[in-house]
Amino acid sequence: MGQEYQQLVDRLAQKKAGERQDGVDVVIKPVPDRTESGVLDPRVFEVMTQQPQDSSPAGPFSLEAARAGMGWVNTDLTTTDITTEDIVIPSAEQPIPARIYRPRSTEPLPAVVYFHGGGFFGGTLEPVEHPCRLLAERANVVVISIDYRLAPEHPFPAGLNDCFTAVTWVYEQAEALGIKRAQLAVAGDSAGGNLATVCALLDREQQTEMIQYQILLYPVVNLAALPTDDFNWRLDAYEMNENRELLEGIVTALEDTDGLLNRLYLQGTTNVQDSHVSPLFSDKLAGLPEALIITAEYDYLRLEGEAYGRKLARSGVKTKRIQYNGMDHAFIEKLGQYPQAEDCITEIANGLKKRFATKQPTGG
Repeated sequence: MGQEYQQLVDRLAQKKAGERQDGVDVVIKPVPDRTESGVLDPRVFEVMTQQPQDSSPAGPFSLEAARAGMGWVNTDLTTTDITTEDIVIPSAEQPIPARIYRPRSTEPLPAVVYFHGGGFFGGTLEPVEHPCRLLAERANVVVISIDYRLAPEHPFPAGLNDCFTAVTWVYEQAEALGIKRAQLAVAGDSAGGNLATVCALLDREQQTEMIQYQILLYPVVNLAALPTDDFNWRLDAYEMNENRELLEGIVTALEDTDGLLNRLYLQGTTNVQDSHVSPLFSDKLAGLPEALIITAEYDYLRLEGEAYGRKLARSGVKTKRIQYNGMDHAFIEKLGQYPQAEDCITEIANGLKKRFATKQPTGG
């Protein structure tokens, strides 16, 4: 990492204060080397303009191509020994592969069960390996990353069942895993953020009270982006003061105009407004664990993430949202390239340390 990169990381770290918006503690992190608003981060601009442009008409959807195009080669920024262990979590349905990242400790540590993104039909443990390692180091927690089943081979609720089974197993095996049972968090990016908060919903619905903190990175919380009383997706909610054509393409990249996720993930198993699919429609958010939501300014999912934060707050859930201006979706995978990715891990680590600074009651 060069000196300029570190200066940008330091500049981002200085932005800690936020303001209360609709009951949510909101922190907006500016582009660290631009003074203007409504602009793309220079590093995102560089990545976007270096990608080959294909002007040919879009062909039929290819699952294989979509999966192959996911993920980004990123950097391990850890400076201490983080052990990595591949395990298999037993399940009545199908054994669940997982990977444990553990900092050196002679004492039991808090734990984070992490779910990768990928639209419920793609993604692997690899792109989030380095973010998980860095989180383990900076938060001094054990991170368990879950390789849940994917659609369309395994439609809803197979992947969700894997995730909740994994959380339950980690909770029950706390002593053997060297973790503190009363300090268990869930986290995930994009589709993984959906799975994390739905696991929190299931946890409260089943009165198991295992999960004490939820970390949602640019989560999918409204699968079909349907309007609600507090959400209506609109392009003019995004400030664009330069490179408008490029920005519009970035923002609308995840727009699911033909219901692809519904077809791949649900396959008629449930309604797209089911709260275990689109938690923004849940009327049972009261009593959920404290939430940290991360949003990116130029992400199609930003507006639903904002709406979910407001709804959590209205339901009495302590909620904080950190927005990274100039960023696009999945920026955490650019760890070592985008200073915002590193700052985001540090902010998540700070949230975990604050939440678990004192001994928490199992149900609190």
